[in-house]
Amino acid sequence: MTLDQIRDALPELARDTKLNLQAVLTGTVLTPAQLWGVAVASAATARAPVLRDAVIVAARAQVEATVVEDALAAASLMAMNNVFYRFRHQVGKDVYNTKPARLRMNRLVAPKTNKPDFELFSLAASAINGCETCVRAHEHQIVAGGLSEEAVHDAVRIAATIHAAALSSELIGIEPARPAAAARPARTEEAK
Repeated sequence: MTLDQIRDALPELARDTKLNLQAVLTGTVLTPAQLWGVAVASAATARAPVLRDAVIVAARAQVEATVVEDALAAASLMAMNNVFYRFRHQVGKDVYNTKPARLRMNRLVAPKTNKPDFELFSLAASAINGCETCVRAHEHQIVAGGLSEEAVHDAVRIAATIHAAALSSELIGIEPARPAAAARPARTEEAK
């Protein structure tokens, strides 16, 4: 499916998402590379394979392959970092903050595109994953790297809309339903 086909297939209950999906991918202060990188990172983070693939195809028609690659790398890194740093934030114990993360993050330091754009892609993934620590850190790096708060705002609008499109796509069967967190199977006597 194409991105347009997915958007057109969204039901009336997701009319706002359908309209927002068109609007956030056109009216923005972001460059095409920033816009499509954020969209790809967001779709990958939303774990919606049909939507992700459609966004990647649309992105590849607009931007260089390195943008798509960096966006996917940002989503992958944030899948790790957001869990780790969200844990530190949620527990709130200084002892964990004094320990080194010891997690490789080389791509964050040396992206194939540029640092501010990679931070923007990472911000989008972190916003979807709900990591306050990472959201704050990426927003700071983006603004310090010369991008505007308006760019940050537009990136998060794209992330929010892509996330909503992923959920809406799942509701109508475009995306396979993700299983709810499965309960642990009961332990049998032999397993004890």
